[in-house]
Amino acid sequence: MPDKNNPSPDQSEIRNVEKSDQEAGFEMMDNFERFHQKNDVFRRSWWDERIRSEKARLFYSTYRDPLKSWRQADGFTQKDYAFRNATWHVSDIFTEMKENEDRREGFSDAFTLYRDVAKEKILFDSPQAAADEIKNVAKRFGADIVGITCYDERWLYTQKFSDMSATERPNDIPEGLKFVIVTAQRMDYDLIRTVPSALSGAATGLGYSHDALVVLSVAQYLRNLGYNAVASMNDSSLAIPTAIQAGLGEYGRHGLLITKEFGPRVRLGKIFTDLPMALDKPIHFGVKEFCEICQGCTLGCPVKAIPNGAPSTQTHNQSNIKGIKKWTVDGEKCFGYWAAQNSDCSICIRVCPYNKDYSKWWYRVGRWLAGTRLRRWMLTLDIKLGYGRRMQPKLWWKGERETLAYFIRNFLSALKLFR
Repeated sequence: MPDKNNPSPDQSEIRNVEKSDQEAGFEMMDNFERFHQKNDVFRRSWWDERIRSEKARLFYSTYRDPLKSWRQADGFTQKDYAFRNATWHVSDIFTEMKENEDRREGFSDAFTLYRDVAKEKILFDSPQAAADEIKNVAKRFGADIVGITCYDERWLYTQKFSDMSATERPNDIPEGLKFVIVTAQRMDYDLIRTVPSALSGAATGLGYSHDALVVLSVAQYLRNLGYNAVASMNDSSLAIPTAIQAGLGEYGRHGLLITKEFGPRVRLGKIFTDLPMALDKPIHFGVKEFCEICQGCTLGCPVKAIPNGAPSTQTHNQSNIKGIKKWTVDGEKCFGYWAAQNSDCSICIRVCPYNKDYSKWWYRVGRWLAGTRLRRWMLTLDIKLGYGRRMQPKLWWKGERETLAYFIRNFLSALKLFR
C-alpha cells in the first residue's frame, strides 16, 4: 500500500528512456541537441533579418490593429478579421498581462497567474486515483483530451527568448515537477474548412483561448490541493513529443500531432506538477503507416514546406531540432506564407485525411480502415469523396455545415467515379 504521508511515484512508472522512446516511435540519434527557444521560427521573426520583414510586422499587428484598407477577397474582409481577433481576445489578455515585466505568458513564458500553494496536501490512495481525478477535473474545465507523462528534460528549451527585449534568459520551470499533464483542445472543424482565410484563424484563436482557461484552472486546482503546478502553452518546452508520450496521438508527415478524436485539429497545453500520478502510454492506430502512403499535406502546401519522402534526420534550418529521425517541415517557408497572406495557415490540417468530425460514425469507420491493410483503398476513397476541399468562407457565415446528406451526396458521386 502507498504511504500517504510520504507520497512518491512508483519507480516502475518512471519508464526506461530507451523503452519509452521505442513506445513513442522516437528514433533518437547520437547528435541530438535540445532546442533553444530563440530558434523557434516565430521568435526568429522578431530578430532574424532573414525572416523579419514588413509583412511579418503587419501579420502580427493585424491581430490587434485594424488594417488601413480591407481586402474584398472572400474570407479576408473586415468582418472576418473582426471575428478572428475576437476569438484571440481571452488568450491575449493573459499573454499581455505581464508585458511590463518582459513576459508574454503562454507563448514565450510559462504562466505565473496563481494563488499560493496550499500548506496542507490532499493525499490520494494511489497514483492511479490521482491521475483519474485530475483527468476528470481537466475535462470538467473544458479539456477535450488529457494524458499524463513523466517530465523529460530533452523537450525543455535550453534557454528562453523574449520577443520584446530580444534577450535570452534561463528556463524557469521549477525543479522537482516530475509529472506533466498534457491537454488538447479541438479546433472548429468547419472553420478549418475555410483555410486559407483570416476567418479560419478563428479556429486557432478559440483553441488558445480555451487552452489558457483549462491549463490555468487545472494548475490552480493542483495548487489548492497542496501541490506545485505550472501551466504552459507554447512556452518553455516542445509540446508535440510530450503529447505523444502522454498517449494523445501519433506524429504525422506534416509535423503535427494526429489524435484519434480530432485528427491534427488540436491545440496543446501542459501543466508541470509534483503530484505523483499514473502515467499513460503512447498509442498507435496506424498513422505512420498511413502517412507513408499519403502525400496530401505535401501536395497541398503552397510553398512546399512539407517533405515527400521517408522520415530522415534532415534539417532545413536552425528552426528544426537536430538528432531525431522524423518528417521535418521547413518552418521558414511555412511562416513566409503566413506573413504573405496576412493570416495563419492550416492547409495541411484541412487536407489531412485524419481531419474529420469523429462524432459521426462513418468517419470512425474510415479511421479504422486507415489503420488496416485497406489504408490505400481508404486514401483513394477519401480523395474521390472530395474531402479536404476548401469551403468558401461566405458559406460558413451563411451557416453551411457538413451533414450526413453531404456525405451521401459525395459517396454516390464517388461510386460513379469508380465505375
